[in-house]
Amino acid sequence: MADWLILTITGAVILAIVVMIVQMRINPVVSLVIGAAVLGLATGMGATGTTETIMQGFGDIMFEVGLLIAWGVLMGSILNEMGAIQRLVDGLLRIFGPRGVPYAFGLTLGTLLQSIFLDVLLVMSAPLARRIAPHLGKYGTAKMATAMAISLECGIVLMVPGVATLALAGLLSVPLGKMLIFGLIVIVPTIVISIAIMNFFIPRGLWKIEQDQESPDDGESELAAMDSGSTQTEAKGGLVDGHGTRVGLLPRQVHQGVTRQEKEPPLILLFTPMLLALGLIASGAILDMVGLSSPPMDFLSSPVIALLISLLGTSYVGRFTIGRKRVESAVVNGFRESGQILILTGAGGSLAAVVAESGMGDILGQYFSAGSFAPLLTVWVIAAVLHVAVGSVSISAITAAGLLAPVAPQIGLDPVLIALAAGAGSLFLVHVTSNTFWLLQSMLGQTTKGTLKSCSLGVSVASVVALGCTLALGLFI
Repeated sequence: MADWLILTITGAVILAIVVMIVQMRINPVVSLVIGAAVLGLATGMGATGTTETIMQGFGDIMFEVGLLIAWGVLMGSILNEMGAIQRLVDGLLRIFGPRGVPYAFGLTLGTLLQSIFLDVLLVMSAPLARRIAPHLGKYGTAKMATAMAISLECGIVLMVPGVATLALAGLLSVPLGKMLIFGLIVIVPTIVISIAIMNFFIPRGLWKIEQDQESPDDGESELAAMDSGSTQTEAKGGLVDGHGTRVGLLPRQVHQGVTRQEKEPPLILLFTPMLLALGLIASGAILDMVGLSSPPMDFLSSPVIALLISLLGTSYVGRFTIGRKRVESAVVNGFRESGQILILTGAGGSLAAVVAESGMGDILGQYFSAGSFAPLLTVWVIAAVLHVAVGSVSISAITAAGLLAPVAPQIGLDPVLIALAAGAGSLFLVHVTSNTFWLLQSMLGQTTKGTLKSCSLGVSVASVVALGCTLALGLFI
């Protein structure tokens, strides 16, 4: 089949997937599998070849990241139930003060807390950000809303164990330790630089308080409702009342742990198992890079074992601090949440496998040379366009990376760069198709116009900065 025909068919299928999700309101998982099936048949793979490739792609990515996603979700659910986020953010204000807290707040959300799903993390941290904002001056709401938007969205696609980051690493066969290290190298300057850029322009005419924020009277009742969340949560069986939230386009409710104890354990104790897991994974990656190997360390630093150790440790800490029944309830909620994102990730892997089998790798490999920035710019643009259309960072990142995954071995481009570029592109122009946009708007006292500035503009700045950091990283690896 002619190259131009394969390119045309692939483009048409991707456009059709967007239309099915956005216009026809077909579930993203179903849309991705339909698209993969049509692409396989249209490019001559045949009925048997198409179905086998779809199933193989689903199975391959589940082999890579299925247990990792499950462990991360369960660990995040238990941390959520223990109230760790509230205590952490409260401490940031005391330690860093008004000028430094947006940066500390953003870096903490974007790096340390990515085992907690974006929506859960947003619902948990928004009331705390709202309370911090008055301490930052007249533009406090704008600064905190911008820091939250940038860090939450960057974390899910650039930082292990963010769900989309795990999917990208599995799709491109990037060792998770390597993804953790290079993701950290990109996300830290991205968050700091992006917040600094936005904070420079916010008081210089970008933010109009009377237009971009709700009046105090409008926000008081909502803030009071959030502060009284314990009553609502208990009354509704642990579900945040009034907020049906979702990851990408997948609706789901968010469980919120709010019960606080009179004598609370040290905060570092709650996060020690997670920090241990990240340390083990990073150590294994570093040893691998320098050519050292130790069977015990290889076993302990393997991501599935490191995160399992972390999950067991977090469960033990949870039983000690909040009791067995609440830990078991958190685990049940975690299993309920993980199913949807596992299916979405697998469907993305199915489409990527069909794209690779169709011959796209051979075609694109003719146009890119080793060390060229063109593949990274291409994957960034594809992910950005898909995100604008679909409104899901996970779907856009996975689809864009899948298109260029076959190219990496041919041109000598490190797959981790493709993963980071796809993640960066998927951040571009978070807007009204995203549930994160509306949660930030409603929970931080912003108007829609204000949210377009703090979220849409702020995260788009981060998207460009992350691309720049990825291109700079590409000079050295």
